[in-house]
Amino acid sequence: MLRIRDIGVVLLLAGLWVAGGGSGVRAQDNEYVLGPDSQVKPGVPRGKVTKFTHVSGAESIFPGTVRDCWVYVPAQYDGTKPAALMVFQDGGGYVGTNGSWRVPVVFDNLISRGEMPVTVGVFVNPGVLPSVRGEAALARFNRSYEYDGLGSDYADFLELELLPEVVSQTGVVLSPDPNLRAIGGASSGAICAFTAAWERPDLFRRVFSTIGTYVGLRGGNDYPTLVRKFEPRPLRVFLQDGYNDLNIYGGNWWVANQDMFSALSWAGYDVKKEWGTGGHDSKQGGAVLPDALRWLWRDVGVPIVAGHNPNSPVGQLTLPGDGWQLLGEGYELPGGLATAPDGQVYFADGPTSRVYRIAHDGGVSVVRSETSGAQALAVVPDGTLMAAQPEGRRLVNYTGATAERFAASDTGVKDLVVASSGITYFTDPSTRSVKMLDRSGKVVGLDTGIAFPSGVCLTPDQSLLLVSDMVGQFIYSFQIQTDGTLAYRQRYFHLHLTDDPRGSGADGMCVDVSGRLYVATGVGIQFCDQAGRVNGILEKPEPDAWATDVCLGGKNMDELYLTAGDKLWRRKLQTKGVLPYRDPVVPPAPRL
Repeated sequence: MLRIRDIGVVLLLAGLWVAGGGSGVRAQDNEYVLGPDSQVKPGVPRGKVTKFTHVSGAESIFPGTVRDCWVYVPAQYDGTKPAALMVFQDGGGYVGTNGSWRVPVVFDNLISRGEMPVTVGVFVNPGVLPSVRGEAALARFNRSYEYDGLGSDYADFLELELLPEVVSQTGVVLSPDPNLRAIGGASSGAICAFTAAWERPDLFRRVFSTIGTYVGLRGGNDYPTLVRKFEPRPLRVFLQDGYNDLNIYGGNWWVANQDMFSALSWAGYDVKKEWGTGGHDSKQGGAVLPDALRWLWRDVGVPIVAGHNPNSPVGQLTLPGDGWQLLGEGYELPGGLATAPDGQVYFADGPTSRVYRIAHDGGVSVVRSETSGAQALAVVPDGTLMAAQPEGRRLVNYTGATAERFAASDTGVKDLVVASSGITYFTDPSTRSVKMLDRSGKVVGLDTGIAFPSGVCLTPDQSLLLVSDMVGQFIYSFQIQTDGTLAYRQRYFHLHLTDDPRGSGADGMCVDVSGRLYVATGVGIQFCDQAGRVNGILEKPEPDAWATDVCLGGKNMDELYLTAGDKLWRRKLQTKGVLPYRDPVVPPAPRL
């Protein structure tokens, strides 16, 4: 009967030989032999390996799981300064002084020669939820869930739960510098390592990946596309695979790893590959481990920075090294961004009933208070503000320093935009409606076919109305008719999703003179071409903050403003925004 303490080793073997895909023993595998850096050498100080069992509580990220862990502390660690860190998934397969990996031996040899820093190794098995019926039933095996899934859960688990226990168990002091932290693994452990660094480059910046499972088990096949579209992150990545790797229901490992290398190279990452003839095993990975570590840890005193491809959509839009600037924080629910004719930007904080103005120099000041919870704002053709007041279910026009005039009543409003024609379009998710306030002041229902209509904006030429669906994957496009009504609704802009069950989180939107659409979503600021395709994704300045709204403004209309969480941000872009209440702008025709 399988015992819990054996499961990590069994899962490691299973992960390196996924059911149904083995191709047998090949003679060419004999070309991969362990070199002298994988052998115990007389006179080289040897580090110490200790073992403990981590048990996750009911409120853990992976509740109730049990896992074996090992910690290698090099002989050179004396506690006078924090140590570098490297974490290995499927840890039980890496800690021995025999076998394919022999990581402690390799660490001993490389650290003694100064070819890598004094590094604590942490070796972690995947979690198992033991059966309450003992050996009469199976445990729940978390390996694929923890390793193959996308998102930050596993990295968060390391940061918040496991690494603090490592420190508690051993007394070592780990450097918090992400440049002094690496993470690695094989197969599903490799994609897990990449995901941890991809999601949390503030924790890990060096990735060791062998026979990585960048295939369609839990969405890992999306990585090559995401790597090409996201702003590059400060990572250094080593990839290994062989052309006899698996080709099964989830995909072709060999093709997937080549695709990953191509994407990382194209996007400007510091990446190295070692291709071979082997299969889904550790033979070549173990043989190249010493050289891979030397490459990963080279120039260790020089921080790893994000790469840049000036020819990519992200590279053409952003300025290298010029990221988000924090303008304000401590708001309760900032949103409703709207740009004035002079490029100054307004936003509202509904729970505090305040409206703010952002000056060209980034200064933020209150311009109205006691706004009845005004949340959504829009500028009208005469340059004044319109606001939605959820407390009174009405739209108002601000007519003076404190005065306001009712524009519409008895209607919910999530977001609104005013066209140069004077027609106001707005969303009312409480009734799943898109509505308009026509020039006569009448509210007209236009559509009820979107699950959660949220953000709304006009294309630059004001021929189409675009509506985001917070719980769906698409931005909807409507053609605006000559009388201002809408026709020909279509799910048009296709967004990228996270594993968040709440959906895309698509909310506020804006457009630029080239016809790009910018959408605040759960994964970041996705920008799309006119044909409806996501060309790139701008990072949120705080990954966990909910992005609520975006707009383009500033003195030259080339600054992107963002409300996310309790903060207000901006960054410079190589484009210019469009004011919907001014004359239409016809952008260049899209490349189809």
